[in-house]
Amino acid sequence: MLKKYDLKKYNLLLVLVLIVISGFGALMINSASDMDSCIRQIYGIMAGFVIMIIISFIDYNFILKFYWLIYLVNIGILLLVHFFGTDNNTDAMRWIEIGGFSIQPSEFTKIFMILFLAKFLTVYREKISSFKFLGVLCAIVAVPLYLVYKQPDLSTTILTFAVIVIMIYCAGLRYKNIFIILICVIPILVTGIIYIQSPDQVLLQKYQVNRILSFVYPDNPEYNELKYQQDNAVKAIGSGQLYGKGYNNDDSNSIKNAGYIAVAESDFIFAVIGEELGFVGACFLIFLLAFLVFECILISIYAKDFQGRLICCGYGALIAFSSFINIGVVTELLPNTGLPLPFVSQGLSSLISLFAGAGVVLNISLQRRR
Repeated sequence: MLKKYDLKKYNLLLVLVLIVISGFGALMINSASDMDSCIRQIYGIMAGFVIMIIISFIDYNFILKFYWLIYLVNIGILLLVHFFGTDNNTDAMRWIEIGGFSIQPSEFTKIFMILFLAKFLTVYREKISSFKFLGVLCAIVAVPLYLVYKQPDLSTTILTFAVIVIMIYCAGLRYKNIFIILICVIPILVTGIIYIQSPDQVLLQKYQVNRILSFVYPDNPEYNELKYQQDNAVKAIGSGQLYGKGYNNDDSNSIKNAGYIAVAESDFIFAVIGEELGFVGACFLIFLLAFLVFECILISIYAKDFQGRLICCGYGALIAFSSFINIGVVTELLPNTGLPLPFVSQGLSSLISLFAGAGVVLNISLQRRR
């Protein structure tokens, strides 16, 4: 399980960037909410950092030996949500209360699925382009995705599915098969989009449909109330201009200070960054997140084996898609959906799961080829 590593290979730059991003996030949470929220986030950062360091010295090949156990644990905690979950003052049952803490298992599902698929696709690498194998794979991943979808948590379901697709592509799926799959999937997607607009559709919750329709028909006054979060977020970012209004300012013209940015400390924290630190501050954060993604790609190139490469690709895709979707929602480029900004938004489950995933990536980096 534990091996002797050349500590000269320890990726201190990656660790430093993770500390900077998460510390930056804690500071912005203090401005968006209060000091108590900031302190809780700092405790989460400290716990996540310790977990990351411990995992970084555990051979990832040892962890992947238990890939079926990882899959079953994932299913188990999602079933716990289904039977014993709480709504945490929302419209969805996504949390489990343990010792006074609220844990969101779907955040850990993302990491569990990356680890499971990395090993599963490695074991059956030669069959990756077989439609029979792809059918079995779809059935396997459909179970956790369905359990997340039923919470309901459509955004996490879509995000996890996107990461899975990227990992299958990186595993070597033939372009011929991709073309055939697209020919089949695109008509289904078009039909689905048309279907969810019918009044008697049963695939999505009403609020989910309304969010999508408010994006498709932005000028329809019927959806004005649903768009106020995004409209105010865009106004806040625009008002920050180049350098922003200042960190934690008392500007009477601040949209955040007036309380018009909903869930400012979590899903819409990028709006606070844009208003207070301006275009420069927003670009600084985007650069750091992009660095994480490219560092994962670089580590994957020098990974010693196939499953290590897949883990890095999956984790990099998770950071990239999460960041893109969150910022896309805040800037009104995508329909409103609840996804945290990696390492920045308030939320201990997201924070700790991402740090744990980073620990595995660090271990892969420690064992990289010369």
